[in-house]
Amino acid sequence: MTPDSDTDALDVVLWVVLPYIALSLFAVGHVWRYRYDKFGWTTRSSQLYESRLLRIGSPLFHFGVLAVVLGHMGGLVIPKGWTEAIGVSEHSYHVMATLLGTVAGVSTLAGLAILVYRRRTVGSVFSATTRNDKLMYVMLTLTLALGLSATVVSNIIGGGYDYRTTISPWFRSVFYLYPDPALMAGAPLLFRLHALSALLLFGVWPFTRLVHMLTAPLGYLTRPYIVYRSRDAQLGSRAPRRGWERT
Repeated sequence: MTPDSDTDALDVVLWVVLPYIALSLFAVGHVWRYRYDKFGWTTRSSQLYESRLLRIGSPLFHFGVLAVVLGHMGGLVIPKGWTEAIGVSEHSYHVMATLLGTVAGVSTLAGLAILVYRRRTVGSVFSATTRNDKLMYVMLTLTLALGLSATVVSNIIGGGYDYRTTISPWFRSVFYLYPDPALMAGAPLLFRLHALSALLLFGVWPFTRLVHMLTAPLGYLTRPYIVYRSRDAQLGSRAPRRGWERT
């Protein structure tokens, strides 16, 4: 598309060019990662090093993130007219989204804070932390903090902001391949910063341990049992085979 008189070149770069760069990196990066780094497609669990803090922080973070993702999908993907058509008023939607979004955001940030504290203070966990992990934690914290700040400042402290008339249509227009940067140009600063940080997070996503969020261990349902056999001669009825004698 071509920018109109109300849209400058920076808005076109931020809200037209950058989204497609981030989405391309997200898609191509995952394909590359899966083809050339299958063994690295893991969370690199550190539960063996420390479990007390992990038992607290991990559920808070993961369940909070799930609620945040579902809330964003509902607010960005479902048009405003659809919720009104089924009888959900704008005021009811606003109250519900603000309340649930704030609780989910606080839970996610609290869980993330515990996980970061654990990773920084437990020596063995810190030793297993890579540069990509550090970048991931910074990007996650920035995106979540900006999103929660936008919700609190605009919808709790302020008079409220209906992002479903600007940000949501812009989000959908990106996938229609006809993005409208003018919709984002007029959004509050915190919402724009939150959107930019999310785009950057999606850009680096495939190169971090976040890839595990897009997979499920379905293979565990059909894989054969693992059989463990004892090498203790007293527990078997036959003599051990050559090469399997106890040393």
